[in-house]
Amino acid sequence: MKIESVATARLLLQPLTVADAGRIVARESATGDLWGEGYPGDGDVRSATGFLRGVAERGDPGVFRPYAIRLAESGVTVGGIGFHGPPDEIGVVTVGYGLVPVARGHGYASEALRALLEIARRAGASGAKGDADLDNPASHRVMEAAGMPCVAEDERLRHFYRGF
Repeated sequence: MKIESVATARLLLQPLTVADAGRIVARESATGDLWGEGYPGDGDVRSATGFLRGVAERGDPGVFRPYAIRLAESGVTVGGIGFHGPPDEIGVVTVGYGLVPVARGHGYASEALRALLEIARRAGASGAKGDADLDNPASHRVMEAAGMPCVAEDERLRHFYRGF
């Protein structure tokens, strides 16, 4: 099954393949990969590793996979965004994202997250959740700007949720 890229005003969300994920885990780009400075980060490697493990255990996750965040104008990959796996038993997906330092502060993460939430909604998920460390107000703003309000807080994390 071919999963399509998703374009926003300034970004392209490119679905990762098993081959892409393997290169990210190895931190070895191939001819044609346009990786921005600092990509892949540790979060990208963790996401790609989880994706490869999930494919091995459960098969291809369809749209519920990681995506590279590319700048539409240049094609340079500046981060990643995606689902931690398929929807849970009540249809909720968990999302995560990260950008290389030079791409932060431009609204790219919120723009990408809004597109990812639309992917989830169209694929039939009932909602999306995410969390961020208490000391990460930038990530709090990303989720809130994408329409995911804070619904709980504990000693370590703020939790965000949006139903569809």
